[in-house]
Amino acid sequence: MTEDMLPKNKTELMSLIEREWSALMDVVEQLSLEQMLTPDEGGWSPKDNLAHLTAWMNILTEYHIDRRPAHEVIGVAPEVTADWDYAVMNSALFERDRELAVTDVLHELEKTYADLLSRLESMTFDELMQPRFDNDPDKKPLINYVIYNTNEHFEEHRETIVKILKA
Repeated sequence: MTEDMLPKNKTELMSLIEREWSALMDVVEQLSLEQMLTPDEGGWSPKDNLAHLTAWMNILTEYHIDRRPAHEVIGVAPEVTADWDYAVMNSALFERDRELAVTDVLHELEKTYADLLSRLESMTFDELMQPRFDNDPDKKPLINYVIYNTNEHFEEHRETIVKILKA
């Protein structure tokens, strides 16, 4: 994400996040229990997509913001997160969460989202604009990780879930 595409203030950021969250929740509310458990061609159901979003919001809060080790945040062996390979990490998360009940996934999703919003509200825009990693030559700000793990991620998985509704 280029700097000219970033929100100009925290109000704008929070509005972007809320807009995509609301769109996602509008789609989720249309799903029957059967649809919630119906896997797509990749083997993931909407429930799995929502559990995935919860996990990555936790990664955003506890790894990117709190700077805890990623493997501790998601409860896996250190080698799962060592190379930051999304395929490996997402597979581990899928296996970890695949047997969760729909009601548990939805409850945790809503709780995690509320906790994340509270956390973001407590931060200043200047904090969000600070580089996430000290050794990053591009000095990408924390806000990039916030956007990717919230509104962009919500949109991506909403579009995936919509395909199941249309099937």
